[in-house]
Amino acid sequence: MENHSLTVVNEFILMGITDIPELQAPLFALFLMIYVISVMGNLGMIILTKLDSRLQTPMYFFLRHLAVMDLGYSTTVGPKMLVNFIVDKNTISYYFCATQLAFFIVFISSELFILSVMSYDRYVAVCNPLLYMVIMSKRVCQVLVAICYLYCTFISLLVTIKLFTLSFCGYNVISHFYCDGLPLLPLLCSSTHEIELIILIFAAFDLISSLLIVLVSYLLILVAILRMNSAEGRHKAFSTCGAHLTVVLVFYGTLLFMYVQPKSSQSSDIDKVASIFYTLVIPMLNPLIYSLRNKDAKYAIQRTWNNLCNIII
Repeated sequence: MENHSLTVVNEFILMGITDIPELQAPLFALFLMIYVISVMGNLGMIILTKLDSRLQTPMYFFLRHLAVMDLGYSTTVGPKMLVNFIVDKNTISYYFCATQLAFFIVFISSELFILSVMSYDRYVAVCNPLLYMVIMSKRVCQVLVAICYLYCTFISLLVTIKLFTLSFCGYNVISHFYCDGLPLLPLLCSSTHEIELIILIFAAFDLISSLLIVLVSYLLILVAILRMNSAEGRHKAFSTCGAHLTVVLVFYGTLLFMYVQPKSSQSSDIDKVASIFYTLVIPMLNPLIYSLRNKDAKYAIQRTWNNLCNIII
């Protein structure tokens, strides 16, 4: 009998989204359109919040980094997924798989904490408007974002190095359309107890801690809004939080749906659909949500468009 534990794995085979040939071309066209819109929207948001003088506030500073995260993890997954629709052999090299996993963990976990920092920012804006620029100073904003990046980079390196220093068996088919931690575990010959525990602990801590910050922030915001006497003040407070709350509900809702669903024979397909949603669809939706639900962003887009038209004319 062949000893699979001695087989050196140089590449992995990604099962992809579907193996039905008739769906390959339509799905390629659909996801290419989604990815292009996502790249244009997030790049536009990054450039807009950097160049427009009226958007130099803490909220838009965090929004710019949210756009960086969205652009980051959609680009980590999207191009490779699109290529796999048009090639015969759906493979990914050993080192590219490790690189994809590392960057994906950095960007997706950073998004969790950026969203929680943004909820704290909204709490300060609603509950302490007079001290807002003092509490959320440029230095504080930079430190908060730096902590997010450093912590998430540490997690990413720990999980990736720990996983890829273990031995893989001869079987190298990943039941997913990108290299993620959990689909790689069944391919290991070594004991997976330690790496499973590391992934579980950090995933639970990241999700619960960031969600707790969001929930506490919005609970305090709700209390502050209910205490307001004027309807105009309440409406202004709601509009201040509307875009961020919509993004939070969509992102956390998708992640919670993935983790709390009961495991079944169909859970792998459901996980793929949910993964498509938060790796490609949400990065496309976020800049659209902020553009449509935020007056400052809409006015900034209009000003930029008018300026471009004037230059062209």
